[in-house]
Amino acid sequence: MKRALGTAPIVVLLGARQTGKTTLVRSLPELADRPYLTLDDFDLRTQAESDPESVVQRAPALIFDEVQRARDLLIAVKRVVDEDPARVPGRFVLTGSANLLMPERVSETLAGRAVYVSLWPFTRRERLGLGRTGLWSELLASPFKGWRQALASHEDPEEEWRNAVRLGGLPVPAHELKEDSERELWFSGYVQTYLERDLQTLRAVENLADFRRLMRAACLRMGNLVNQTELGRDVGIVQPQVHRFLNLLEASYQAIRLPAYSVNRTRRLIKAPKLYWSDTALALFLAGESAPRGAHLENLVLCDLIAWRDVQPRRPEVLYWRTATGVEVDFVIETPNRLLPIEVKASGRVSPADAVGIETFLDEYPDLVDGGLLLYGGKEAFPLTRRVLAAPWWQVC
Repeated sequence: MKRALGTAPIVVLLGARQTGKTTLVRSLPELADRPYLTLDDFDLRTQAESDPESVVQRAPALIFDEVQRARDLLIAVKRVVDEDPARVPGRFVLTGSANLLMPERVSETLAGRAVYVSLWPFTRRERLGLGRTGLWSELLASPFKGWRQALASHEDPEEEWRNAVRLGGLPVPAHELKEDSERELWFSGYVQTYLERDLQTLRAVENLADFRRLMRAACLRMGNLVNQTELGRDVGIVQPQVHRFLNLLEASYQAIRLPAYSVNRTRRLIKAPKLYWSDTALALFLAGESAPRGAHLENLVLCDLIAWRDVQPRRPEVLYWRTATGVEVDFVIETPNRLLPIEVKASGRVSPADAVGIETFLDEYPDLVDGGLLLYGGKEAFPLTRRVLAAPWWQVC
């Protein structure tokens, strides 16, 4: 965030509801002396809709919270920036719970004038007060033979993955609420507010009950390939409506559609995206499941990867890999010079048979990858095969 404030005249902070966007912008020392204006305020929103130019002239530098609630305000901000020859970095800070980059929501994306920052729910290390994501940068910076030492150089608190799934990363349920019953009540209110307010801000949903059922179906299919026809059949809605609902979930930072690594050399590859959620505890609540599954650990690792990806100066890609015959690697980090395949197993014990997907991937791309990582629910890091390191999930994430 601090780097973004020194880069462009407009900084846009995006993320799901209750990830801490308002807390962040109001606590940064760099923003302490500027007015904070929220579009949740009815009078301000009315003024922004009728005379947005007057709103953006209130002070030389401003913070606008929940800016997606007044579309014309973005055009007024753009005009002020274009008329300023100095183009003062960080002059406007905009926050929103809806992705302003979605073209069907806002036609003007402030191209060339803004830096976009995504605020995801807390990662495990952030929740524990360590102030960072997992050790992905360290692994990418080391050859495969140095991974074990790189992991051993960090003292990481052990955590049972099912407990981490139940806590998730949204600040209030993860930090302030101690009982499962309290978290369930909080999530119930969260979902209700999301359905009745945020969705209507993005675009009208004709039937909220259908949308709620789709959310549940999506959480139950966590980690699976996106099949819109099957989802529609489960929920009782047509495929185009499923497509639109998934777009809304993604635009509001609830669902994550993970794309495939599709560089095809000798094998036919699956290219459909896989479906995940932005917070594991919320997904558990929406699905009505009492106990986390292995897919929830996958999702937990993905949340850490996505949060890490979005703060890198040169943003890498986070993908998955799957052949038409079903051989799969859960996640692939792609950088210009290197690939890092990652498999996730919830079991406390693993064997070389669990590394078949990674080994196949290594054979397919020998010039881009020198080893793979298998994260599991155990306590010891050890070479699983000659080219695959098994490591406890909490030692990396």
